[in-house]
Amino acid sequence: MNKNVKWLPALLAPVLVIGAAIAVPAVANASATPADKTAQQVLALIAGAKDAAYSGTIEQHSDLGLPQLPTTGAGSSAGGSDSTSQILDLLTADHRARVFVDGASKQRVQVLDSLAERDVVRNGSELWTYDSKTKKATHATLPARSAAGSGTPITGPVPNDPDASATPGSATPQLQSLSPAQLADRAIQAITPSTDVTVTSTASVAGRAVYQLELTPRTGSATLVSHVVLSVDAATGLPLRVVVDARGQKAAAFSVGFSSIDFSTPSASLFRFTPPKGASVTTRTAPAPSAKKPDTAPKAATHPKPTVTGTGWDTIVELPAGATAKKGSSPTPSATQSKLLDELTTAVPGGRALQTSLLSVLLLDDGRVLVGAVPVATLEAAAQ
Repeated sequence: MNKNVKWLPALLAPVLVIGAAIAVPAVANASATPADKTAQQVLALIAGAKDAAYSGTIEQHSDLGLPQLPTTGAGSSAGGSDSTSQILDLLTADHRARVFVDGASKQRVQVLDSLAERDVVRNGSELWTYDSKTKKATHATLPARSAAGSGTPITGPVPNDPDASATPGSATPQLQSLSPAQLADRAIQAITPSTDVTVTSTASVAGRAVYQLELTPRTGSATLVSHVVLSVDAATGLPLRVVVDARGQKAAAFSVGFSSIDFSTPSASLFRFTPPKGASVTTRTAPAPSAKKPDTAPKAATHPKPTVTGTGWDTIVELPAGATAKKGSSPTPSATQSKLLDELTTAVPGGRALQTSLLSVLLLDDGRVLVGAVPVATLEAAAQ
């Protein structure tokens, strides 16, 4: 059972949101009441957003029904370098980030913690991460294709450990950097016959007129999600806020969005980063894109593949034993991880379970892990 605990942050990371959004062009009279649009037209507006320059403040709030964790001492959710504690701090506390974007290849995200700051800075081919609490910085040189800009903003981790992997889906716990735009993309992908979609045009976010897309699952109590509201800038198509409500909970379970936004070009100096004096710097060079054809490229190592059952809101992902293990890592959890596991989970037949208001995780003694936006009982039935 304990061999699963160190991978708990990687499983919880998908519900964390702090980071940069895609850039879009500014237009005049953005606060005017917009013309009515259908849901399909609003989705097309989002899809047509283009890269440009802007800056703003993003605020994130979570009310996932997790118990209040101590802020100091063993097992605390703050102040330590333990990755589990850092992830749980994001789950149980409010957070704020400053975002600066000048096109596809100049971006900066500043995650503002209490008495600390974490930064991701991209300036062309140069990529820096820095944590003021640990005084650790990482410098990487991006390959030519990425340096030229692909229209995709910074979406990698804001690591507290320079050795943290930046590979999507890596088992290494990391702070996933997702924006309202990226969350909107994921929610839009769930618009199927299992979802009711409505749209209004009478709201505003950060002083901007927005269209509000409300997505309501038709699966009823089969999912923990009550509905998702996407607030989309009426002039630009940029998703400015995402709110997720949980079934049976009055307060929003999760929200992330801009509290302020400015579409003028940020100062070029914001994208030039110099490590502070005394910082520990790790230098890396990202591998260049392979010139080999797909059929001649080296095959990746074989890893157990997850099993996906269900569709849409009640999808369940089952990770087989060993799927989350990183080569060369120790399966023994730290004392802090074990303490947090005991506080956050409950014993169930064959393992332990964590249920937040939006996500359930079942950790089985045989090494399997099941995750879904469904009740724990549904995961238990799927594990049989």
